[in-house]
Amino acid sequence: MLKKRKSFSLVLALLMAVTLVLSACGGSESASESGGAGDDSVELIWYTIGTPQKDVNKVMEEVSKYTKEKINATVTMKMVDWGDYPQKMQVNVASGEPMDILFTSSGGFDYVQNARKGAFLELDELLPKYGKDLMDTIDPAFLSGSKVDGHNYGIPANKELPQQEVWRFNKTLLDKYNLDISNIRTLDSLEPLLKTIKENEPSVTPFAMDKNYVPYVPYDYVIQNLPMAIKLDTTDYKLVNILETPEMKEALTTMNKYYKAGYVSAEAATTGSTNDLTTSGNWFLDRAQTQPLADNQWSASYGYPVVSTPASDAIITNTSVQGSIMAISANSEYPEKAMEFLNLLNTDPVLRNMVDSGIEGTHYKKVDDTHMENLAESKNYDMPSYSLGNNMLLYLNNNDPDNKWDEFKKFNAEGVNSPILSFNFDASNVSTELTAVQNVKEQYWAALMTGTLDPATNLDQVIEKFNQAGLEKVMAEAQSQLDAWRAENK
Repeated sequence: MLKKRKSFSLVLALLMAVTLVLSACGGSESASESGGAGDDSVELIWYTIGTPQKDVNKVMEEVSKYTKEKINATVTMKMVDWGDYPQKMQVNVASGEPMDILFTSSGGFDYVQNARKGAFLELDELLPKYGKDLMDTIDPAFLSGSKVDGHNYGIPANKELPQQEVWRFNKTLLDKYNLDISNIRTLDSLEPLLKTIKENEPSVTPFAMDKNYVPYVPYDYVIQNLPMAIKLDTTDYKLVNILETPEMKEALTTMNKYYKAGYVSAEAATTGSTNDLTTSGNWFLDRAQTQPLADNQWSASYGYPVVSTPASDAIITNTSVQGSIMAISANSEYPEKAMEFLNLLNTDPVLRNMVDSGIEGTHYKKVDDTHMENLAESKNYDMPSYSLGNNMLLYLNNNDPDNKWDEFKKFNAEGVNSPILSFNFDASNVSTELTAVQNVKEQYWAALMTGTLDPATNLDQVIEKFNQAGLEKVMAEAQSQLDAWRAENK
């Protein structure tokens, strides 16, 4: 009998314990919302772009300990390699693959197009409720410039806002031949320097480029690297075929001259990347997009000095504003918690640096309160910083000045808005023609832009091919939408 009583007492004690736990769980929702640690912790699945890293799961375990404590959520990161990302994410969205947060941009899993298709959750209500801190932190131009049809569908990375092109130089070769870059700005001004390198350095590619190279002209493209564009100083807002402009015709003629002179690689139009050249140092100049103190970053990355000089003004475009965005999946099970995470990621330096650089003492070490240094293990967790949130929370590298982020803010404040900033073309009425236009682009664009094709004998033919594919109809539709957008936005 005594044994039975003990058993009953034990059962009663267990029932009371369970009741207490259940009542605690019943009140845990508000604890979770305020960051309390209840039993209703959720797992957030985050898809992002970049070469999958060996230590990503190891780092996310540490991230999850931190986020569990802060917002009662853990994080699983799934990385998809650069070239595979757009297609893989298209499949994931179509199949309803479980995910909460995903990287998107103007060039990687197209932000505007997929927002319109319903892949991303509209954030107009979630942002002020769960993202107030990040709204106070991020440059407001990013949030306004990334709206699609008046709504926010993602959180842009707080980084450089304008797009500015520069000519980059391998400083070792500049110094070797005592070459002056103080008057370099235009494409034509490069010729004497290219000639010197070609004549004296047979193993060096004088002008490095891949198939994505496009000569800079002072226009903004309605769709990146398709022929329709608008002049940056436009007063009439008339779209033009970029191939018919005097600036592009002159640039293509110069490119063809450089190609014939051997300054450009014979394989430029089919080359996927110039990484081999930057690794070996066997290049003299190329063109890149810059940011403040970029020369330091490039030099540290390549292991030899790189210097640059402007090739364009600093212009704020849709491409630059939409260059790195994190969206919440329309199918997310936990949209509020996903927004809480994005809020924390963009405002909390501990979390932001862990996601970016890994585990302190394993992948990097702190040099002082604001500077860090990579350790040998960082090779197992080498992430693309630009794609992971607010860059201005990141620790500085050893060669960065203390005012680095102030320089970014100054650079951003001085950028000039493109005349079509926040105009997003909806191509659904001309989707057939746009596909045909893109097919023509695939055939001829890279060869024309790299100078491989002579514009004197090929340009008119390529323009005709674009028109036959329906470019004029696409441009008429874009012009109609642009006129309406301009009237609406005055």
